[in-house]
Amino acid sequence: MAKNQKQGMSAGLLAAVCIFIVVLSALLGRYFYLREMYHGEAVAYSRNAVKSLKEGSFDYKLARTFYTDDEWDALFDEDFAISERTDEEAEPIEVIHISGSTYEGYMMLVHHPEDVYVAVNPNMNNGQQAPSLEDYVKMNKAVAGINAGGFEDAGGTGNGGLAWGIVIHEGKLISGNMNTFLPIIAIDKDLKLMCVDATAADALKWGAQEAVTFGPTFINNYEVVYKDGDGDYPMLNPRTAIGQAGDGTFLLLVLDGRGPSFFGALYEDVIKILRSYDAQTAANLDGGNSTAMIYKGKYVNTTVSMYGSRHLPTVFLVKGDE
Repeated sequence: MAKNQKQGMSAGLLAAVCIFIVVLSALLGRYFYLREMYHGEAVAYSRNAVKSLKEGSFDYKLARTFYTDDEWDALFDEDFAISERTDEEAEPIEVIHISGSTYEGYMMLVHHPEDVYVAVNPNMNNGQQAPSLEDYVKMNKAVAGINAGGFEDAGGTGNGGLAWGIVIHEGKLISGNMNTFLPIIAIDKDLKLMCVDATAADALKWGAQEAVTFGPTFINNYEVVYKDGDGDYPMLNPRTAIGQAGDGTFLLLVLDGRGPSFFGALYEDVIKILRSYDAQTAANLDGGNSTAMIYKGKYVNTTVSMYGSRHLPTVFLVKGDE
């Protein structure tokens, strides 16, 4: 009498199933990895990854499947796009959202140049902690503001107590050496923006009323004077810049970076944006962790720190209604 034999999967078939599962898992893992790389939550990273692909390669063809035709075309459009202004009632100030492949940010157009001025740390040069941008705006009852010049950051404390270079306020040198040659960003008696390498004595002789130290200068008399290699930190970074259009409008620009979705901008990106707004003169301000813009009591951009602006020795403010 034959014994009952258990019916089951043969060893060969079981091995084949196991191999299939392993291969399928590997393929799915690779697929989801590449989808996250080429069309993931880190938007700036994905855009850069796609742009680096060789046309016709396997990864290029795979990445293409993650996008609609319009989305794919948009990846290779101009480096930045400008949206409509955020507040139709904002005259004489406009705040315009700007986006690029590695950054997003805001351009503030201040059509009354007499409203832009420098506010200075009341504890300047005594080493005590400076105010944040939010504090400056409140203290001066300003409607808007951005960070301005650099500061000494010995020990990495970042308290903004000591300005780097020179600071001029209301036509007087209040910090720095009168005869040291430095990159200076100034507003003169005629409300014109000056971006020059000069001494404080020169700047005052030329009529500077408000001035901070930073750079490099980007544009002078409509011509790009920036040379590759000028300035510190030429790689992708959060940026702050100031410019002035031919009609006198001040251009206050902040571009975010150092985040999961946006890495930041190059100097060349900043110049391109400023030129699109008819910048006659323009220069780089302190960026990185300092980059911040406030309008009507709220931060417009996303600062590197979740706590908002760091402590700053100088800021550019826009006068509010008295």
